[in-house]
This record gives sequence, C-alpha cells and structure tokens, in this order.
Amino acid sequence: MKLGIIGLPKSGKTTIFELLTKNFPENPNRMEHRIGTIKVPDSRVDVLSKMYKPKKTIFAQVEYYLPGKMETKREQIWNQVRDCDALIHVVRNFEAYDDQKIDLLKDFKALDQELIFADLVVAEKKLEYFKTEKKRGRKFDEKEYEKLETCHQLLEEEIPLRSSPELSTAKVLKGYTFLSAKPILILFNNDDEAEAIPEVEALTSTENCVAIRGKLEHEITQMSREDAGDFMVEFGIQALATDTIIEKSYDLLGLISFFTVGEDEVRAWTIRKETAAVDAAEAIHSDIKKGFIRAEVLYYDDLMDAGNYVEARKKGTVRLEGKTYIVKNGDIINFRFNV
Repeated sequence: MKLGIIGLPKSGKTTIFELLTKNFPENPNRMEHRIGTIKVPDSRVDVLSKMYKPKKTIFAQVEYYLPGKMETKREQIWNQVRDCDALIHVVRNFEAYDDQKIDLLKDFKALDQELIFADLVVAEKKLEYFKTEKKRGRKFDEKEYEKLETCHQLLEEEIPLRSSPELSTAKVLKGYTFLSAKPILILFNNDDEAEAIPEVEALTSTENCVAIRGKLEHEITQMSREDAGDFMVEFGIQALATDTIIEKSYDLLGLISFFTVGEDEVRAWTIRKETAAVDAAEAIHSDIKKGFIRAEVLYYDDLMDAGNYVEARKKGTVRLEGKTYIVKNGDIINFRFNV
C-alpha cells in the first residue's frame, strides 16, 4: 500500500518524508521522486516474537512516496500520485523565512482545489467521450455514465469526491484514479513549540488530522539514542509523533493485520477490513486460497489471557472457521489447506 506525500511549496514535505522513512541523503535531488518502505509499529508482533522466538520477525509495511519537483506543469505532479492508495497532505504551521502569514485553512483549500480541478478535467473528458458514443448509437456502461455525472456535479461545486463514500469506493470508477476520492490524512507541520493539532474546526471536524513538529523530530531522528533521549527530556517530549503518523496511515487505508506464528517466523499480514478468511489466505499464497479447508483462529487477546497456545486450546478459544469467516484485526491464524 502506497501513500503519496503532497503539500504546497515550503510546507516541509521532504522533511516529513525523511523522518518517516529514516532516509537522510546528504545531497538529495529534489527533481527525482523518492520512495521508502517502512514497518508499521505493532507491539503485538513484538510480544509474539518474544513468545515464539522465531528465526524471522516480519512487521506489516507501508510505502511512502514523495513526488519529484517539476519545472513544467503542476499537473505532472498529480499524475505521479494517481496510483497512490491514499494521500498525506502536509500543511505548514510554522513561521518561514519569507514571513508569509500562516493561514491553515486557506493553504489546505488551495491544494485541495487543485486536486478537485485535476479530477474535473478527467471527468469532463470522459463525459464528452460518452456523449459522442451516444450520438453514434454505440452502447456504453450507463451506470458508469450516471456515477461520472454525479462526480462532475460535486467537482463543479468544489466538493472533493472523498466526501461521498458511494462514489469514492465505486468499483466502476476505480480506473479513473480520482485524486480527491483518495483517503487523506492532513498533517499539520508545527513549529518546535507547538505539539497539539491546531484548532481549525472546518478541518478537524471533517478530515483525519494529525500534528508533528517536523523540523524538531527530523533533528531528533538523526541523533544518537543517548542524545535523542536528552533532547526529548529537554523539550518535554514523551514520544515522537512519527509512529502515530505511520499507524494512522495504515488505518487510513482501511487495513488490519492478522498474524501467523511459529518457530520459523512470526509475521503480520496486511489485508483490508471485512476480508473473508479464504481471501486472507491468498495474502500468504494463492495455493492456500485454492486448497482452503479451514482456518484455525485464535484472537491475540485470548492468547495473552491464556498465556500460551496449549492453554488457549484448553479454554476453547481456539476455533475452526470456514471460508466466509470475516478476519478480525489481531487474529492469529493457521490455515489448513490441501493442494
């Protein structure tokens, strides 16, 4: 799963990308796109790893993408992030050297309107195509046409498509990769002294928001563990916001984790919410889905209550589930299959 990092110039996109991915090049080429894959922090994986002492421990992962700067049209930037599953919109909340006044809502809307306009262009072109096909007496997907018209109406009213779950998740519109339909996380890039999410009711009441002291955490992340600890004490920092952002990124995509455990490997597998057991099996291998028999399921909390797998089985919390069982976040699963 990939999240694109976007924002107005000088909002601190590069700073955020580097501290999230722990990638600090000395002379980065701002014209080239950058990509980084990182593990999703999960204390459950740590606990299971200590319990089973496997040869390998594998966390769930999220991919962050930073578009390269463009010397030509900004539309090219939007083309770069169209294949992303979600977006992180970095909004500047610190004083810059240019003394430009901070206006969080105005800055957010300025970029959001660009997304909406880019989508409007795509919708209008496709609607024109449908109208031409209709004049020629050719058949086309009426449902797709109707939903596209609804999209066009919203976009003309400067309303992002993510405000309509019916449209933003419609399978028939998936190929359009509408930017304003993508889940979005607003990341307020605060100055060194501001820890909290700023009070912008128009955003915090309608969008997913999080705050980070980007410049400060960027510096801390590059320090030694000892120096970082001292620095955090000095600034009264209990925990870095980085892990929170990564976790929220994961949640934003509608993802959950189930686990497989054993002496060889403890691993978190990524699936979407409401995934059936037979489809979750495919995340491991297509052959497991093909030969699916049953899923032996134990919920993480039940394992913790029992202390070990044997005791959990005695308590009856280990159960067998069929293909249609909806996997829950935190399920520990052993798939039974035959190919």
